[in-house]
Amino acid sequence: MICANAIGDMGYSGAGTIEFLYENGEFYFIEMNTRLQVEHPVTEMITGIDLVNEQLRVASGGGMSFNQGDVNFTGHAIECRINAENARTFRPSPGKITHYHPPGGLGIRVDSGVFSGYSVPPYYDSLIGKLIVHGRTRVEAMMRLRRALDEFVIDGIETTIPLFQDLVTNQDIQDGNYDIHWLEHYLADKQD
Repeated sequence: MICANAIGDMGYSGAGTIEFLYENGEFYFIEMNTRLQVEHPVTEMITGIDLVNEQLRVASGGGMSFNQGDVNFTGHAIECRINAENARTFRPSPGKITHYHPPGGLGIRVDSGVFSGYSVPPYYDSLIGKLIVHGRTRVEAMMRLRRALDEFVIDGIETTIPLFQDLVTNQDIQDGNYDIHWLEHYLADKQD
């Protein structure tokens, strides 16, 4: 509520995200972005609010369709950024997608514009899609994520899907036992 009050006191109107890091029981402010974040579908999944629609309403002078008190959180959501990169080295992997089959089903959302035959160019950000899962609990969301990752097929280029398949089965990830340095240590240990 402190963030919502601060934004209100500034008179800010529009989409925005305030980012923090959490470590050792403390929150550390990073930045405020005055735009939707790539992770906005997580918020949409747990609130049922279409943030893109709300952003367009505000930009056209219509104002928000809800108040802060109307926002209710339901369940747990997780997002994986599917990049055209090698899953271990993160080296970009441009090229032609020869086969594309996204997962589907209850609680599964894929935001992407790629398709079989699409050529991933070498000149831009390597993000080719976002896999978002929602469940009533974190455990249910993790189970859906594991299934969705196993169903996701992108052939012809390398992607980060194998890394996420590895992470979702890791006990630290399953238990929520990680911090901001966990992944760099995990990847370094894998190199040994």
